[in-house]
Amino acid sequence: MLLTKRTNKEVTCCFTGPRPQRLPFGFHEEDSRCIKLKQVLREQIINMIETYRAAHFISGVTLGVDQYAAEIVLELKKNYPQITLECVIHCETQAVRWTELQRDRYFSIIERCDKETLLQYQYTADSMQKRNEYMVRQSDYVLAVWDGKSGGTGRTVSFARLKGKPVILINPMTLEVRPNIHIIRSNT
Repeated sequence: MLLTKRTNKEVTCCFTGPRPQRLPFGFHEEDSRCIKLKQVLREQIINMIETYRAAHFISGVTLGVDQYAAEIVLELKKNYPQITLECVIHCETQAVRWTELQRDRYFSIIERCDKETLLQYQYTADSMQKRNEYMVRQSDYVLAVWDGKSGGTGRTVSFARLKGKPVILINPMTLEVRPNIHIIRSNT
């Protein structure tokens, strides 16, 4: 699928990707592979802003790729003041089991975002999937860090395909970037 520029309305892009334990470098953000992944993610976000006129970004703010992307958007606001960040929280207790440092980082992102969306108060078995579906529905594009394996990111990519949303894929192992051409059109 060829991605086309849109100029009639605010273009929205959401992020999806694995938690650190599913990335080749784990929680070690000083690892050169993590640094390179963040560079590629930053380049793709800038591309979304400059080429596709993305102005609104949505993150689920979970550990790993969601937080990397949110922090990049917040940093890019210095050069692109028109962009906004929405943090979508699947339930009030999203960060309750995280370490103190992880919670501090999470709350720092939440405090600096432009919009905070709480989807439900209590955790349920499907609350994270509901969050992911909400983000896809609200977006024109999905930027996914995904290795092709099953899991939450895979389900989100599949849902985006079903909804006909263009997906830009970043392979976390090779850092290859490619538009996802396997789009299934939906009438809904």
